[in-house]
Amino acid sequence: MAEAYVFTGAGSPEEAENHPGRHPLDNPALGSLTGPHAHFAERRGRVLRYPVDVSPWLALPDDPDAGDWADLAALVGPGGEAPLAGFGGRTPDGWEVTFSLDGVQLVDDGLAAAPDTEAVVLGPEDVPDMLDLVERTRPGPFLSRTVELGTYLGIRRNGALIAMAGERLRPPGWTEISAVCTDPAHRGEGLATRLILAVAHGIRERGETPFLHTAAGNTGAIRLYESLGFRLRRTTRFMAARVPEHLGDGRTVSVG
Repeated sequence: MAEAYVFTGAGSPEEAENHPGRHPLDNPALGSLTGPHAHFAERRGRVLRYPVDVSPWLALPDDPDAGDWADLAALVGPGGEAPLAGFGGRTPDGWEVTFSLDGVQLVDDGLAAAPDTEAVVLGPEDVPDMLDLVERTRPGPFLSRTVELGTYLGIRRNGALIAMAGERLRPPGWTEISAVCTDPAHRGEGLATRLILAVAHGIRERGETPFLHTAAGNTGAIRLYESLGFRLRRTTRFMAARVPEHLGDGRTVSVG
């Protein structure tokens, strides 16, 4: 089964109106799938997701009830693993927690964003090279249609793709920088920094603000991001839970 990253928040525009204090980045996947990325959205009840070949991310409402968990289970499938990024509540009875990791969310607070003359825009024809680079560097989920989420920039040397970065979630007014990776043979050359600033420049040109996520334990990356002009906005948690096999028989979900 494909993995699915889940953020919690209001489950509909009406619910969002009832939570005026909520920040768009409190539930960026929901903001994306009900906003700029609404054309990607697949919905079951109050649960939304991207197509499985675009992104594994899903969005749950705040304090999901039994019906929401049942809808999530139906989307992921019995026995499937659902990573619950940003979820701080309890999983239903019978859902095995398979992974848990503290994370951070950082936002633009003075980036020296600028275009890069060596960076080229990557498109569908570049996907094989992008997938190869991702396989060797493991920056996070990147699938065959992830490039459709936004602008991806890369640096090629002698025809080979050696570094890239791009855009992923797009809650209103914000764009996430993601898939930042560099071929191991070219690390230490500042390519990631250049591409982050170039992607950020494009985001700013649209009148939006860059943000990103990383693991709380990735202190080297956090120091780099802060030196570039990102600041910590909040801590979060990345976890995964396995959908019980028996949910395929139509039984209800119990939430304690």
